[in-house]
Amino acid sequence: MTIVVIWLIAFAVILFLCYSRWESSISPGLDKLLPAVMKTHGDNRLVWSLALAVLGATTLVRPVDILLTAIVILLLVLVGRKLAGWAMNRVDR
Repeated sequence: MTIVVIWLIAFAVILFLCYSRWESSISPGLDKLLPAVMKTHGDNRLVWSLALAVLGATTLVRPVDILLTAIVILLLVLVGRKLAGWAMNRVDR
């Protein structure tokens, strides 16, 4: 029960900070990182704030789970790139 309360408090704080500081810091920072299709336009403020709050609160409460998930995703991307390169080499012959 304590973990749920800590997660909810962290979620509320991160959501409040992201939503209140959207124009000054969050939106320009996201625009630098994201491709043009995913750029933060005015109507996505709540969606991005909620997503960042969930990720931030989960990272604070369960950092090992987030780290292992990031490692698995990285490995899948690397294997996918290698398979795509191998397939492209087979097609070119």
